[in-house]
Amino acid sequence: MTTLKHRIAQGIEPVGTMVFEFFVPGMAQMARACGADFLLYDMEHSGIGIETIKAQCAACAGSGVAPLVRVPSHQYSFVAGALDAGAHGVMMPLVGSAAQARELVSWTRYPPLGHRGAAFGIAHDGYTGGTPREKIDAAHSRTLVIAMIETPEGVANVDAIAAVPGVDVLFLGHMDLTNFMGIPGEFEHPAFEAAVRAIGQAAQRHGKLAATLASTPAWAGRFHAIGFRMFAYGLDVQLFQQALAAGIQSVRGLNRA
Repeated sequence: MTTLKHRIAQGIEPVGTMVFEFFVPGMAQMARACGADFLLYDMEHSGIGIETIKAQCAACAGSGVAPLVRVPSHQYSFVAGALDAGAHGVMMPLVGSAAQARELVSWTRYPPLGHRGAAFGIAHDGYTGGTPREKIDAAHSRTLVIAMIETPEGVANVDAIAAVPGVDVLFLGHMDLTNFMGIPGEFEHPAFEAAVRAIGQAAQRHGKLAATLASTPAWAGRFHAIGFRMFAYGLDVQLFQQALAAGIQSVRGLNRA
């Protein structure tokens, strides 16, 4: 099956969603039925561990939905652990420099390209046989490296981060960025607008994808117009709450009709 990274190279603009709460066996199949290209599982704020990630990656197998993982922090064990569990990509929060980006990439690559420790015939390669070289080449061709730009430092260094070989995606962390800029939630602020444009332009200059979380189609359209081409549409818990609230209001309206 063609991987998400291969499909991006062929020109698709991937759309998926983020998973914060509903780490259930059917999530991958539900996402597939909705047309999602990926599920982005959060480890930074959700409180889940690697056992849950491993089960979710297994549930994605054969579905055509790529399992991506936002790791909690800038540590080798989180990155390598998520990849060994079967993730097709990792997203690192708070990337502020090219040096951090290079280290992140090195943790996703086997020697001599990087420093990822080797274990084959396990979850990440489907418990299959084959030569180490085949496994290494397959892992390198599959793995997406996503750097979150969500601080003024990251914005200031975004061009250098985008230039790092092996970084595939620049992901705007819009809430944290406004928080660190001292304008929490002010998404119309000129300073935020300038930062967003800098991210989009850096991605385009270096042939990378600019990505973000989109809570509404209008939000996605706003960012698509300035060069963003990958979107996580909503959070599972928010999508559920919005749909449930709308349904409850509609049903209660029957009693007032």
